[in-house]
Amino acid sequence: MNQEKIGKFIAQCRKEKNMTQQDLSEKLGVSSKTVSNWENGRNMPDLSLFKPLCEELDINLNDFLSGEKVKETEYQKKLEENIIKTINFSNNKLKNKNNFIGLMLITFGVLISITAIAIFPSESSWGSIYSVVGAIISLIGISKFTKRLTYGKRLICNFGYFLIFIFVLITIDYIGVVNIHQAPRFSLKKISGENTIYYDTPFYDVVRCNVNKDNEKFIIMKNQKYDINNIDIYCK
Repeated sequence: MNQEKIGKFIAQCRKEKNMTQQDLSEKLGVSSKTVSNWENGRNMPDLSLFKPLCEELDINLNDFLSGEKVKETEYQKKLEENIIKTINFSNNKLKNKNNFIGLMLITFGVLISITAIAIFPSESSWGSIYSVVGAIISLIGISKFTKRLTYGKRLICNFGYFLIFIFVLITIDYIGVVNIHQAPRFSLKKISGENTIYYDTPFYDVVRCNVNKDNEKFIIMKNQKYDINNIDIYCK
């Protein structure tokens, strides 16, 4: 659709009806600024306003979509063209809406995950729970962008994004364990000994020795089998 041409046509028809922008806006239940944006070609009216706008301007839908009075000899041809344009316009609006919602969900999900890591102490399970919730919300946002892909490609993209998101969270967690000596958030098991805590995470294990003492230390090791009843041996 030629927004600029349609906008000028709206302005022309409005003036022929001796209406101001304010008059037209009140009849359609929109602001005068909205009408101004239509006439300047910055925006198109919402699909729901096409018919009432045409009625107020005393034109038909074919004239409106063409941005001019359509001659009888060209009416059928223009009608077919305008039907296709309207379908494309509707699809583009839906696509833009989905993209906007998707972007908001991605942003919101990322913020939830970052906030969870920043606010909750590493010992709290809520940090990891909210981080995963943020990843899921963000994944829903990504799914909005992949809607037009085939089922297989969409599944690969969505699953791949989720894995990358979780990997980033685990990497941030690992950096926190190494650099600031905090307990891992994403541990599968937490086993307590006399002065020792053993954290079993998916990719590595952490032993916390001399818990709550001045000489407390963290030992990071590869995943391995361990004796639940005798984890203090790792701190000797």
